[in-house]
Amino acid sequence: MLTETLAAIFDRDLTKLSSEIEQYKSEDKLWVTDHAIANSAGNLCLHLVGNLKSFIGAELGGFAYIRKRDLEFSLKDIPKAEMLAMVAETKTIVIETLRKLPLHQLEEEYPKLVFAEKTSTEYFLVHLAAHLSYHLGQINYHRRLLDVQE
Repeated sequence: MLTETLAAIFDRDLTKLSSEIEQYKSEDKLWVTDHAIANSAGNLCLHLVGNLKSFIGAELGGFAYIRKRDLEFSLKDIPKAEMLAMVAETKTIVIETLRKLPLHQLEEEYPKLVFAEKTSTEYFLVHLAAHLSYHLGQINYHRRLLDVQE
């Protein structure tokens, strides 16, 4: 079933997100940008948390969450431990929501218009998994490039 597959992918990738954040040797490097790298790993992590808690947790799971997208890119210097707790909470919310999602809901229209055209819930969940993977790769690259000892 697609929801179990998606739950496994989100579980894997959110675990990897925690691992990437944890691996930063220098906590302040989470917030560094450099030249053409416009978004820090910390801000990308906040963006992923906001995105998933909003589009899966709140919209599909009924979890109370009000997204403040502008803060995802403007907040700085949140402690690593706090960010890891946010990712862990997000993972719990996403997995719980997907495991309870009725199969028929996948074929239905996603409850919120996000793109120019309406999409099915199934399509949008696959998009969210790809979005997480995309930014996870950016965070990995950011860490390996900018978290260097000086």
